[in-house]
Amino acid sequence: MKKVLVTGGLGFIGSHTVVELQEKGYEVVILDDLSNSSIDVLAGITAITGKAPIFEKLDLKEKAKVESFFEQHQDIDGVIHFAASKAVGESVEKPLLYYENNINTLVYVLKSILQLPTQNFIFSSSCTVYGQADEMPITESAPIKAAESPYGNTKQIGEEIIKDTCRSNTTLNAIALRYFNPIGAHSSTKIGELPIGVPQNLVPFITQTAAGLRQELSVFGNDYPTSDGTCVRDYIHVVDLAKAHVVALERLVSGNNADNYETFNVGTGTGSTVLEVIQSFEKVSGQKLNYKFAPRREGDVIQAFADTAKANTDLGWKAERNLDEALLSAWKWEKHLRNI
Repeated sequence: MKKVLVTGGLGFIGSHTVVELQEKGYEVVILDDLSNSSIDVLAGITAITGKAPIFEKLDLKEKAKVESFFEQHQDIDGVIHFAASKAVGESVEKPLLYYENNINTLVYVLKSILQLPTQNFIFSSSCTVYGQADEMPITESAPIKAAESPYGNTKQIGEEIIKDTCRSNTTLNAIALRYFNPIGAHSSTKIGELPIGVPQNLVPFITQTAAGLRQELSVFGNDYPTSDGTCVRDYIHVVDLAKAHVVALERLVSGNNADNYETFNVGTGTGSTVLEVIQSFEKVSGQKLNYKFAPRREGDVIQAFADTAKANTDLGWKAERNLDEALLSAWKWEKHLRNI
């Protein structure tokens, strides 16, 4: 049985990936500092898969503890690195927090991986590395523009660090998965997105508004050069995204990678405006959303949706679930949380 370390494994994407890994027969070890997640997620993962992953509470900013952990787990076959701060708006307000939490931790993890007999690394990257891309859909060869936010910059810098490390260490094999916008929840409603405090992402704010937790939804900007004036994003079901991590890991474990550093876009290939997301949610939930237009938010790009041809062809992965299905799963998860 292959042993996989998942950092940030109790977070939104991490927890869904742990489920998919366990269901494929992997032994999973989770590291999480619980700063933006809940220990309750562990019970949800266990309920779905019938097996409790190994869990250790650890802050990756503590270098000595990271080194000690890896010294005790030399039999790890792969690392999937999710642990990071991830809110665009917050990163504009607190840039140093983002540089410390997203860059320092990556360096500590990579340094420790280089001491392992088997060095396979999957990096949780983002379409924010493209900034405002010139052409849609966005291919992996699109130029990396100046980041629109410190969060986006940490993903750009992170990719550069990994690329440089792979160049100087041919034993290290890495894949950066550039996510578009993950939404939805596991069909069991045992795990899903659990934002702490006011949600920074659109869909949990939608579901909390529909559930009565929020008075109204703010749509940031209605004067963008898009079909209805609102931003366009590529919303991907989190389970599809989780499956992409398993496929990417298997590519490295089996030695099928074309290079020791590769990048893949992970999206649906379809762009949806904020208003289209609201309309889809209202359709699948039967709820009328209370929303208002607000000024543009600093750090937001106009539109971003993926060209997924490379992931489809080289990874053999394709998103299977559409926007309606993803939003319905998000609503079922919200109702489960609120006992509605």
